[in-house]
Amino acid sequence: MTAGMGIVWIILAVIAVILIAAAVIEIYRELHYFVVTHYELHPKKLSGSGSSVRIIFLSDLHNKVYGEKNDVLYRAVRREKPDLILIGGDMLVGKDNVSYRPALEFVRKLPDICPVFYANGNHEQRMKEQPEQYKYSYKKYKESLKRYGVRFLENENASIRIKGMNLVVSGLELPLDSYRKFSKASVTRTDLTKRLGFEVPSSDWPIGSHYYILLAHNPSYMRAYKEWGADLILSGHLHGGMIRLPGIGGIITPQAFLFPRYSGEMREEGQQAVIVSRGLGTHTINFRLFNTAEVVSLKLGG
Repeated sequence: MTAGMGIVWIILAVIAVILIAAAVIEIYRELHYFVVTHYELHPKKLSGSGSSVRIIFLSDLHNKVYGEKNDVLYRAVRREKPDLILIGGDMLVGKDNVSYRPALEFVRKLPDICPVFYANGNHEQRMKEQPEQYKYSYKKYKESLKRYGVRFLENENASIRIKGMNLVVSGLELPLDSYRKFSKASVTRTDLTKRLGFEVPSSDWPIGSHYYILLAHNPSYMRAYKEWGADLILSGHLHGGMIRLPGIGGIITPQAFLFPRYSGEMREEGQQAVIVSRGLGTHTINFRLFNTAEVVSLKLGG
């Protein structure tokens, strides 16, 4: 090896060390901080209201704590002055001998700000469907939050009128096998209709009509959600795809599928909109890169 080649290899090694160190620092930062991501939607349905509604969407906290008892996270939510808070599930961790208290201590404070609707993720659903294994902790968690004013939507719907806007919020629960790794279940519009008890009427379109928001934890079945007719679909579950690449998005899903179409962004598709949160915590693999945790703050209408 010539002296010149030796210098080149030394330079390359130094660059590699710098890049690795920078990546490690960035991973650490993203595991300890979050951002507030702002979106705006101006749907035709709401164009006659003359006002706007601020919605906070939270998902996939997985017992993560920012500041003492999540005070940092709570203050960030409060600063947005929301009119409505929607929760997309997996705020706790559904594992044996793991306490739900970090999630409870945070979520119970939210109704002091504004109305809160909570749709389950696969972790809450697992605990609910296997109560003996989890020592009936889901029942205790849910009952505690209901006492503080949180409304759970378990294949249920809620109507709320805010600033002249008629909103219908639906919380979808799919079978647990729709979350299995290395496979994708068959989910259709008919499945949603059966579970939620209705289908968004195609005629409900004039200005001033109802605006339908669907909380559906797993974005893997977005086609069925859109065919069901939701105006706005809010999902999470994918933790942003763990690693995000510019122009590509998330890399991998919890079900081990690569490059999901929806992983941590907002898309407007015709008269419908999709928002997938990158989530606030991590779970089995404690890792994020170019994928900062987030609170989603949506200005709707106006």
